[in-house]
Order: sequence, then structure tokens, then C-alpha cells
Amino acid sequence: MNKDELIKTVARLMAVPKGILAIDESIETCNGRFEKLGIPTTLEKRQEWRELLVTAPDIEKYVSGFITFDETIRQSTADGKTFVSVLQSKGIDVGIKVDKGLKDLSLHSGDKITEGLDGLQDRMKEYKNMGATFAKWRAVFAVGDNLPSDACIKANANAHARYALICQEYDIVPIVEPEILITGSHSVEQCYEVSARVLKILFAELKALDVFMPGIILKTSMIISGQDALNRAPKEKVADMTLKCFKENVPNDVGGIAFLSGGQTNEESTENLNEMHKMGSLPWALTFSYGRGIQSSALKYWASNQNDVAGAQALLVASARDNSLASIGEYKK
Repeated sequence: MNKDELIKTVARLMAVPKGILAIDESIETCNGRFEKLGIPTTLEKRQEWRELLVTAPDIEKYVSGFITFDETIRQSTADGKTFVSVLQSKGIDVGIKVDKGLKDLSLHSGDKITEGLDGLQDRMKEYKNMGATFAKWRAVFAVGDNLPSDACIKANANAHARYALICQEYDIVPIVEPEILITGSHSVEQCYEVSARVLKILFAELKALDVFMPGIILKTSMIISGQDALNRAPKEKVADMTLKCFKENVPNDVGGIAFLSGGQTNEESTENLNEMHKMGSLPWALTFSYGRGIQSSALKYWASNQNDVAGAQALLVASARDNSLASIGEYKK
């Protein structure tokens, strides 16, 4: 492990006022979004869409890293330039999603476990040689009666720690992503309780396996009401409770924190991030790592205007710029 290299990569990814753009949708997820908008679900269309994202002019002003998927990291532009080389030419770090998705946790109804540790060392070595400097592994936790179980939290925390060690062995910065799902009618207080439990167990497991804390990035959810809850908490309460939970449960030496949008509307995820940066100094860098929160307006436009790539790219960059401003508390509607 080269700790200096890990620290330098974290510093680039968390550089103010930038965030991380997630374009790591699986083939199934990408095709699902295309189907809803009437876009053909072909390899060629996925390549066209991702080329639009990767080549967007000035995206590097607001985005420090792109998280890709196995299919995406191997793709090239229509004129033969690899996506990796295009991003590197812009000074953007290339990341890769390495988990293999979710499975039901046996004998624990409603709980999910993330798979993908088998063969991960070989895959990580290949991605390193392809130019990846950081990676991502996602676990999810539902909020509900007796959910998530301690067994689910501990199993996923152990997987996160083992994944992080493999990343750091190859000088790749691991993003650890415990997502608290927004689905449901739970209160913001219930979200806080689950988030605190998850973070406490996660960092205990990371420390137990001697993961290098300054060389990781935490990607997680805001403390937010379920999307079906009555009287959902306003942005001021979301910001206050999120920062309180993090200060109590996230070590100060963690390299940085990047939020997932996690089912929030574009405006909601931007305003909540902005509100947090109006609350004073923080012990760690705090920014965004959104996928749909930045892509959605551009994708909707492109679905109906596929010859106007520049128009779609302008919407993409505008969304990235809004979140860049929110990452320093300067976003205004």
C-alpha cells in the first residue's frame, strides 16, 4: 500500500468545489431508464449516451471523478478514443464499481447482502492497469420494523472492509457506500437511528481490519424522511441531523464524504447539500457523488433530441455546476 498515493487521489477527488459523477449503472439499470424514455436498449445507444457524458465540455470544472461500470470502462468514443483516455485528458479520475449486486440475506427477510468478493483481487489488478484510481462498493439497508438486522449490518460491514483492503493493496481509493434506502414512510428520526447503527458498525469493522482511513471516501445517504412519509423533514432539519450523525459516528481522519442522491429530487439533493455548507466548518471534506441527480435532465432531453448532443451536454454541465455551488454553500434557485 502506498499511503501517499492514496492520500493524493483522495485530495483530487475531494478538491473544492468539485464532486463525483456516478455513471456506473448496470446494463439492466441503464436499459430500464432507456425503456421509460423510449430509447432503444442497445449496446450502441448505451455507448452514445456515455460518450455524451464523458465528452461534455467543461464538466471537469465541476467534477473530479467519474464512477464507471465494467462495460463503460472498456468503451471508446466514435472516433476511437477510450473513455479512460478522454477523462484522463480532462484531469478527471476514473473510478469503477466492483460489487456484483444484491442478494437476499438468508433467513433475514427484507435484508440484502452485497456480493462480489470472489475474484476481486484479479479484477482490481486489471482495472488498475486500465487506469482506475478509485472504486466503489455499495450496500443497501431498508428502514422498517426490525430492519435492518444487526446481522445484515455486520455482514455488509465486513464485506466493505475486505473490499477496501483489496483496493488499498493496489493503491486504489475505496469508496465505501452504505445506502439507507429512502423507500418507505419512515421518519427522519428513524433514518437517523438506522444510519448511526450502520456507520458505527461499519467503521468498527474497517478499523478492525486496519483499513487506512485517510485513504477512503464514505459515500452515503443524508438523514432524510422516507419518500412516502407525511410531513417530511425540511432541508434545515435534514442538514442538522445529517451533520450531527456524521460528527458522532464518522472518524475525523476519513478522507472525505460524498453524498448519494438516493431517490431525492434533483432540487432536493442540491438544496440539502447547500444547507449543510451554511452551517460552519466541518472535520472532513463534504461533497456530492450523484448519478441521476446530475444526469436526469440531460437524459430526458436527449431521449427526444438525440441529434442535439450539445444541448443535452449543456443541461448535464448546468446540473453539475449547481451541485458544485451547493458543495460550498453558494447555490441559489
